[in-house]
Amino acid sequence: MAEKQRKHPKGLPYLFLSEMWERFGYYLMIGIFTLYLKDGTQGFEMTEAESASLYGTFIALVFFTPFIGGLLADRVFGYRPPIIFGGVVMGVGYCLMGIHSYTMLYTGMVLVILGNGLFKPNISTLLGNLYNNPQFAAQKDEGYNIFYMGINIGAFVCNIVSAFLINKYGYSVAFIGAGVGMFIGVVVFLMGNKHYIEVDVIKKAAPGEKPWWIDLGIVVIPAVLFAFIGYFINGVPSETNTHSFLVKDDVTDAFLFACIPVIFFFGYVLYSSPKSERRVVSAILVVCLAVMPFWAIFKQNGTVLNTWANNYTDREVPDALKDGLKAMYLVETIEYVKGKEPSPVLDHHFRKVGDKEAIQYPSYFKNYTNVASLKPGHEVVAFNTNIFQSVNPFWVIVLTPLIVGFFRFLRYRKMEPSIPIKFVIGLFITGLSCLVMVAAANDAMNGSMKTSYWWFFAAYGVITVGELCLSPIGLSMVSKLAPVRLTALLMGAWFISTSIGNKLSGVIASLWDQYDDKASFFMLNFYLMMGATLILVLLLPWLLKVFREQNKAGVSKTSEASDSSKLNESGESIIDQL
Repeated sequence: MAEKQRKHPKGLPYLFLSEMWERFGYYLMIGIFTLYLKDGTQGFEMTEAESASLYGTFIALVFFTPFIGGLLADRVFGYRPPIIFGGVVMGVGYCLMGIHSYTMLYTGMVLVILGNGLFKPNISTLLGNLYNNPQFAAQKDEGYNIFYMGINIGAFVCNIVSAFLINKYGYSVAFIGAGVGMFIGVVVFLMGNKHYIEVDVIKKAAPGEKPWWIDLGIVVIPAVLFAFIGYFINGVPSETNTHSFLVKDDVTDAFLFACIPVIFFFGYVLYSSPKSERRVVSAILVVCLAVMPFWAIFKQNGTVLNTWANNYTDREVPDALKDGLKAMYLVETIEYVKGKEPSPVLDHHFRKVGDKEAIQYPSYFKNYTNVASLKPGHEVVAFNTNIFQSVNPFWVIVLTPLIVGFFRFLRYRKMEPSIPIKFVIGLFITGLSCLVMVAAANDAMNGSMKTSYWWFFAAYGVITVGELCLSPIGLSMVSKLAPVRLTALLMGAWFISTSIGNKLSGVIASLWDQYDDKASFFMLNFYLMMGATLILVLLLPWLLKVFREQNKAGVSKTSEASDSSKLNESGESIIDQL
């Protein structure tokens, strides 16, 4: 018997480094996005609600366009051209976002949305194609693990680099740093081009399959038209809603309207399916709906949790580290300044003293201990807020081997939970992370004083366990269970459910300033997660039955449909969700 081949495809290192640099740029940008929007000197002085709404819309569209980009690559362009073009477009978008102009900001965001749609779904598909060769098939999960670590290395390091760039040069250069990271990723990809030419194959339409432009048109065009209607239609003015139709934000109205034809489309997919397929299609769509609350909570890392780190967390650097970190521009210096007149430099945070004068100072000091005794010119050396965005990738790197090993241990003993049970576990644990933040808010006396950054580590540690139980297996579920002719469309349903959940994260985060009791805000998140968990628990007997029937049926997949997205059910590959 021949010795088992242990080598990986020669293209793996290039794809690993390309994805590492791409995620470096993306997470650098997303870690400073709302901070930049709210900044009074270099940014746009947006309120918490305004920045959260824009953030939610942005990341929602970032996760909508992969559905389009994947379809175009499958049927029209192949995988390499969209990756290269998408990477360049994203890099340009990052650079434009740092130019202090609304025009440049929105132009850059559009380029990032379009570029990500071309890059994101196709680089992981190309990696899967490399492992189609029987020589490497046994190492596929291990290859995805290596690839996935590139994501988290990039996500972890980028926030340290962005802190240096912001402290030394400002936000504009930090955004350029994100663009440079993306350009490096494209260069690395081109260096390895010869290693994946052979697996870059355009799929041929199956007999009876609709042309790609029909699938694209019946979803995207109506969604765009409804978005315009939602944006421009006005409702009845009231104290809480001055002009928009559904909510106070026209952009959110546009997104909600755009979801209407998407929902009808997938309803049509369900009810037009043969009776033999309808149960499994409905089960997949139900799971897609159930995970929306997860994304709504998880994606608050760039809004609410950024705000908590900025204003409510004790970020002061230990004395022993101050001089060294200051010399390397890895910490920021916050100066205590106060005055009677509002100043955009001071982020609109102030306290009233008596009934006559308003004392305003940087937001970090609004709940500072003994602030009344501070004199103008007092300086605090603190970790940059965006540094805390590295906590989640830190936990992912640490916990992934443990979670994978735990599920492998259960699998060997035939005790591994099925996919629906893993979803329930993931939702429940995510809800527990909300309770950690409730405790943090109570410890901070509802924001009247600062609290330890260890609460951050605890909350992210808990939610990362939930993430690893839930996020990695979504596309695996679709690729294993969906009828062959509907696999691509149901993959799109998963991405679109993620997109809607991302938008909901911005909608919820925009309520932050309306909650004087911050613990109640985090309890709202907890109730949302528990509601989603309860619904999935009630549906669990039906879901388990459907999944068992499909597993027994052993529905075959074409190699093109399965290899492009198949993930290890135990959570060994997380690439497609990060």
